[in-house]
Amino acid sequence: MPVHNAAQWLEECLQSILNQDFPGSMELSVFDDASTDGSRKMVEDWRERLVMKGISLQISGHSSLIGCRVERFPEGSTERYTRWINTLSQEQLSTQVFTSHGPSIIMPTWFCSRMWFDKVGQFDEGGKGVPEDLLFFYHCLRQGLGVRRVDQCLLVYRYHEKLQPTLDTIWKLRVDFLQERVLSQWEGFTIWNAGKQGRKLYRSLCPANQKKVKAFCDVDENKIKKGFYTYEESKERPKPKIPVLHYKDATAPFIICVKLDMTGGVFEENLTSLQLQEGKDYYHFN
Repeated sequence: MPVHNAAQWLEECLQSILNQDFPGSMELSVFDDASTDGSRKMVEDWRERLVMKGISLQISGHSSLIGCRVERFPEGSTERYTRWINTLSQEQLSTQVFTSHGPSIIMPTWFCSRMWFDKVGQFDEGGKGVPEDLLFFYHCLRQGLGVRRVDQCLLVYRYHEKLQPTLDTIWKLRVDFLQERVLSQWEGFTIWNAGKQGRKLYRSLCPANQKKVKAFCDVDENKIKKGFYTYEESKERPKPKIPVLHYKDATAPFIICVKLDMTGGVFEENLTSLQLQEGKDYYHFN
C-alpha cells in the first residue's frame, strides 16, 4: 500500500483491512512515499490491532540503494565476479563492501530516491581514473542507506578490455573505508593471509591500526614455521614482528585477505568450521 500524505484517509483504509474475513495469513506492506503529515506514525499506531488480527505489518520508505542481478556479456567473461555479484545474500550486500570487487550491487543497476541522491551528493567527475561509482557507494553507506537487490536479471553488462580500474587509488579508498567503518571499532584483530595480500594490507594501515594486529594466520606450513612476519620497512626499533599462526590457533575478529571461489571450496570450508558470524567476527577484504 503506497502512502503519501494520506493521514485523513488512513483510519478508514486500515479499518477496512482489519475487517477482512480472509482466513489465511496476511501481511500489510506499507511504502511511505516521504509523507510529511504523520501518515507513518498513524500506520505504526495501528500495528498492535493488526497483529492481534493476525495481520503482520511492514513499513518501508526511501532508505535503500537498490540493484539487481546481471547477465555478463560476452558469456563467461569475469566469471568469478559475476557469480559473486549475483549470489550475495541480502546480509552480505552490506558486509562484503570492502572487497576488491567494489560495490556489492553493480552500478548500472542502481536506483534510489532523488531525495537520497541529493543528500549523498553527485558523482565525482574528477576525470579519468576516478572510481566515481565506488566513491558514491561509500558515501551512500556513510549516509545510512541500506543495500538491496532485486533477485532477477534485469541488465546485460558488457565486458571489454578497456575497463581497467585505477588499482592504487581503489586500494587506498578500500583501506581507508575499512579503517573508518570497522577497524576503528576494534581493539585488536587477526589478518587471515600471511602472504602477499595480507602483508600489503598490514603495511597500508595507519600506525594505530598496525598496532592492533595481533597476528597473521594461514594454512601454509612454511609461513607458520617461520613464526613471525617482520615489518622491515618500519622506522621503529626494534622492528615490529607479527606472529604467524595456523588459522585454528588464531582468534577473531578477522580481516580476511583470501580470494573467494579459488580453492575448490577448501578455504570456505575452513572458515565455516570456525562457526563465525560475518559482519561481527570477520569481514572479507579479498
